[in-house]
Amino acid sequence: MSFSWRICRIIATTPRTRSIEKVLGFRETYSLTSPALHRVGRQIHQQRCSVSEEQLDPFSLVADELSIITERLRSVVGSEVPNLASAAGYFFKAGVEGKMIRPMVLLLMATALNVPRHELPTDGVQETLTHKLRTRHQYIAEVTEMIHVASLIHDDVFDDADTRRGVGSLSFVMGNKLAVLSANFLLSRAFATLVTLKNTEVISLMATSIQNLVAGEIKQMTVTAEQRYSMECYMQKTYYKTASLVSNSCKAIALVADQTEEVAMLAFEYGKNLGLAFQLIDDILDFTGKSASLGKASLTDIKHGIITAPILFAMEEFPQLSTIVDRGFDNPANIDTVLEYLGKSHGIQRTMELAMKHANLAVAAITSLPESNDVDVRKSRKALVNLTEKVITRNK
Repeated sequence: MSFSWRICRIIATTPRTRSIEKVLGFRETYSLTSPALHRVGRQIHQQRCSVSEEQLDPFSLVADELSIITERLRSVVGSEVPNLASAAGYFFKAGVEGKMIRPMVLLLMATALNVPRHELPTDGVQETLTHKLRTRHQYIAEVTEMIHVASLIHDDVFDDADTRRGVGSLSFVMGNKLAVLSANFLLSRAFATLVTLKNTEVISLMATSIQNLVAGEIKQMTVTAEQRYSMECYMQKTYYKTASLVSNSCKAIALVADQTEEVAMLAFEYGKNLGLAFQLIDDILDFTGKSASLGKASLTDIKHGIITAPILFAMEEFPQLSTIVDRGFDNPANIDTVLEYLGKSHGIQRTMELAMKHANLAVAAITSLPESNDVDVRKSRKALVNLTEKVITRNK
């Protein structure tokens, strides 16, 4: 049974008694009569166990290229100022370079879109053109990762975070000033690489991604009471902070390959919906996941006063929750009360359904691409589809 079909079946067979108008242009219905909170964990576990052993590992298809990109990133962030070079390269060192999820998605997308619009030359000329295009796609992947890492560094400064990726955060180790300057330096390096592509539309897309990252952070910092309890505002902020970068980068991959606007928008839709699904699962795991150090749910967002999808859905069932949220969470008793209401509500279940909705939309974008019999193209598309399931069923 395909993942996309299974998602449709889960959503279609879930009892529904209430509908809300979703943001980003479409309407969806959500369950208020589904099982209690503990049943959600069981459903997620069952879905995880149902993953086919025959599924492709997305990373395995581009592992060699990811190694090349990682090495190039380590070299491109060098500087004649030793402290700056050390700071800018902090999260590209071996062991703390991260999972490279965004470059992986972009390289898979590049292959998935490898459907020439025009008849290509034969022999060595075609091979040269293909190599040049692949190199340009790798540059977009590098740029995306540099922007992502710069945003993480800025986030850690804003959040006064002590750790990142299992080590001390850059701001904790080297101080806020050097951390901010190194993040800015990464952004300058990213655009220096972008300029070599000589594609103003791609440069504009990536600039928009950075603008959205900033706008998302500002929205989170300056949210009004009304906006704080609005699912529409929350989803818009989530798009800005999490999904905009990967969606615009996926579209850039298509534009560099001279694909049609329709294909470019399908690539964009995949990135957008994958990013939204990823963040919604993050919202769930903040309450149901385990902190490696504490052995219990981390509750990071709520401790910072950030209200996410599970609480927003719970508040629709228990409006009195807003009074507790308004009090703030300096008092641990308020957190306990919110968690008690969350456990009685369908907030986790409805967030899961919303994540599955976006995962299914990402799958639909891939299956809507022009047909191809090329083995590598088909493998990459299958890997991108499989990735949506990994996002939904992950537990960390």
